[in-house]
Amino acid sequence: MHAAVLHTIGTAPRCEEFPEPVVGDNDREVIVHVHAASLKPVDKQLASGAHYASGGELPRVCGLDGVGHLEDGQRVFFGGPRPPHGAMAQRTVVPRAFAFPVPESVDDETAAALPNPGVSAWLSLTYRAKLVPGENVLILGATGVTGKLAVKIARLLGAGRIVAAGRNRQALDALHDLGADATISLALPATELNEAFVREAGQSGYQVVIDYVWGQPAQAFLTAMTRREFATIQSETRFVQVGESASPTLTLPAAVLRSTALTILGTAGIPARDVLVEAFQRVIACAARGDLHIDTERVPLRDVENAWQREQPGRRAVIIP
Repeated sequence: MHAAVLHTIGTAPRCEEFPEPVVGDNDREVIVHVHAASLKPVDKQLASGAHYASGGELPRVCGLDGVGHLEDGQRVFFGGPRPPHGAMAQRTVVPRAFAFPVPESVDDETAAALPNPGVSAWLSLTYRAKLVPGENVLILGATGVTGKLAVKIARLLGAGRIVAAGRNRQALDALHDLGADATISLALPATELNEAFVREAGQSGYQVVIDYVWGQPAQAFLTAMTRREFATIQSETRFVQVGESASPTLTLPAAVLRSTALTILGTAGIPARDVLVEAFQRVIACAARGDLHIDTERVPLRDVENAWQREQPGRRAVIIP
């Protein structure tokens, strides 16, 4: 069969022949005939060696998830292929527990591309930040694929006020249609950016911050929120750190934590299966109703090496075997 095969860490995979997957000696695995697999930043990070979970045997097939059908014809979204197999192949092998039925009303490209960023955004807002309807939300990195979904999902979950921050000016303007009440350009000079964070926080502040950028933009926000006087705290800010598209590091002065009611949370790896299943079902149901949308680009498997090296801001490449 054909697959996107990685031979060396730090290089792009190539479309070539790879051995067929075989299920183990139990009924806990299934073969998936792949229709589409999304090409995500985490796939590139794993292949480059930059991700904390990088490693494992080589050669291997790239791709963590996708959509396809089982031997009985059932159409599913799947995740967690057993190495060295991956999602970017004509066939793969996955745990039966990680194969979820997909409504026919959701097309293959959406079914492959939406769950990963959609479920991530949903869990960041609900499972980690525990967003309560009426609370104010700031999305740092709102012009990326997951950031745009986070804006829309925050609105669907009943956020009171949503502030979207990002660098792409054109994409920022479009976020009002997804539910953003205000936008902040992260390209502003430091002083202006600081003032913008304070201005848009208003009197009630931000109860939830979802951060896809870290680095200087996150540091600018934390600096802006640092109090310069003793004052009564009106509400806590739950800051959920998800990505590092700006930088993997920042400087965090102790005064930030001592002067504000700030809780910094990570995404905490993979939650329990029932939590994942509920989030997946909610996201797919929103897609089936037309409430959630993701921009995609179809890429034939034979072109995976070229697609791997292209930047596609705001949209997700979908590999078609």
